[in-house]
Amino acid sequence: MGKNQWVVPHDDKWAVRGEKNDRVTAVFDTKQEAMERGRQIARNEKSELIICNKDGTISQRESYGHDPFPPRDKEH
Repeated sequence: MGKNQWVVPHDDKWAVRGEKNDRVTAVFDTKQEAMERGRQIARNEKSELIICNKDGTISQRESYGHDPFPPRDKEH
């Protein structure tokens, strides 16, 4: 499993940053563009995409690899 990818505010734009990286991978004008690129990287890395709001709080997570909390089987 590769590094989780974060979509984060970056000045007045949006960026994709690999988890624990000091530098951003790419900068985009819109959050949507950053999400699309982050999704591509997360799929390739078989990792998670974590999307932040402008205030830095996490708005959503998407898993493209090993999910530590997979859905329970509905048949008990």
